[in-house]
Amino acid sequence: MLPVKLRHFELKAPIASGGMGTVYNAWDTMLERTVAIKLMQPQLHEDKEALEGFFREARVVASLNHTNIIHVYSFDYWNDQLYLAMELANNGSLDSWIRKDGAVPELNVLDVGLKIGHALNKALQHNILHRDIKPDNILFDSDGEAKLVDFGLAGSADEQDDSGEIWATPYYIAPEKVRREPETFLSDMYSLAGTLYHALTGHVPFEAEDMNDVVAAHVHTPLTPPNHVNPAITQETSDAIYRAMQKEPSHRFQSYDEWIMALTASNSQLMVKQYNITTN
Repeated sequence: MLPVKLRHFELKAPIASGGMGTVYNAWDTMLERTVAIKLMQPQLHEDKEALEGFFREARVVASLNHTNIIHVYSFDYWNDQLYLAMELANNGSLDSWIRKDGAVPELNVLDVGLKIGHALNKALQHNILHRDIKPDNILFDSDGEAKLVDFGLAGSADEQDDSGEIWATPYYIAPEKVRREPETFLSDMYSLAGTLYHALTGHVPFEAEDMNDVVAAHVHTPLTPPNHVNPAITQETSDAIYRAMQKEPSHRFQSYDEWIMALTASNSQLMVKQYNITTN
């Protein structure tokens, strides 16, 4: 496409598109830097719920200042076009990495888990739940740094959705959400663990042809430990993922600090093992 001006932003080319909008690689002519511009789909401008979701995403992300959460630069209208200017992370997603290689090396998965765990903990300190953790919501910037994106479904940790609708991606949904029980940060933890499970093994935690069966499996089907799917995964990492994906929230790690400590211990032990292998 030919470059298009949007205030002082020059849109270069689309890099992603979804139901809410399209994200473009753009050039900020004022500050002379590359940014991402998310344009809301024009047909949604009259949709009250869609508008509220777009505004909520902008405000939530702007309220969070963390290396591993995508940064928002500005939010505005221009010629009846609603847009969001953000940090650019165009070095692929965890989802594209899984699809390209089949599975992701354990050390890389642990690095992502630690960084996104810290990001979610930061959000929780601001009383925010992400509510849609999945591989394609974890992007990488030019330095390979993991960035959590898409807070379109984010909500307050104190508020519960009484609409009866379930907002989540079936492959990574926490069992309590399926059971219509109160949602807490432990639901995000479960989804992050499910995301890491997929990256480690190359398989989603539960597979079935029908999505209803996938959702039901999160509630009723025992989880196969990651190292039973891929024996190369260390016991420590497998145990950490397995615990974070317990059916009952009370059986998971009870804080992100506990989760991070477990992943850090796994990471340290794996690095020692790999060092011993290379030096012997």
